[in-house]
Amino acid sequence: MKRTGWVLGLAVLGLLGLALTQGMMGGYGRMGPGRMGMGMMAVYPPEAKPIPEEVAKARMEAYAKRLYPGARLKDFMAFSQNYYAQAVDEKGQGLLELIADRYTGVVSPEPGPNMMWNTRFGMHGSLQAPVRYRLEEARRLAETFLEGFLPKAQVLEAGAFPGYYTFDFGRGAVEGMLSVNAYTGEIWVHTWHGPFLGGHGE
Repeated sequence: MKRTGWVLGLAVLGLLGLALTQGMMGGYGRMGPGRMGMGMMAVYPPEAKPIPEEVAKARMEAYAKRLYPGARLKDFMAFSQNYYAQAVDEKGQGLLELIADRYTGVVSPEPGPNMMWNTRFGMHGSLQAPVRYRLEEARRLAETFLEGFLPKAQVLEAGAFPGYYTFDFGRGAVEGMLSVNAYTGEIWVHTWHGPFLGGHGE
């Protein structure tokens, strides 16, 4: 009886592992075979071409307006894995960050700090604790981190969002992006973008 239970347990664990693997890799769902879902990993045919930037912008703006009718896009950027943009309100204050898959055009909230630290649109919204780190303090934390992470890199541009800040960084030109938690000072590097290709306009 014990042996039967042990074998059954192993079988259940195996099936669970398979399900998790298929979920992470995208299976053969609507995003296509191998699609992970947030611009992090994909399998494409060799003839695959990115969707035009204007199409991505329109989809991202429509998505943002469904969450906040007065939203507009700012700092649209193209990376090898996805398009990126900030959604801001009528006063230019940051609401959230969005990405669009460069090949499928699927728009989603950016993963990482945007989902976990955004106190308005994230998973842990409505945090009432006082902010510990203001923008300039967060910038200094980012600069300290970059000394070891990417020597000679500098913070190039900043954006403030509910509960955190996002900074572009690089050695003269944009090479990546990181965020700083406004309450804890923790750093989160945006590793899902891939190489920066251009952009940075309204």
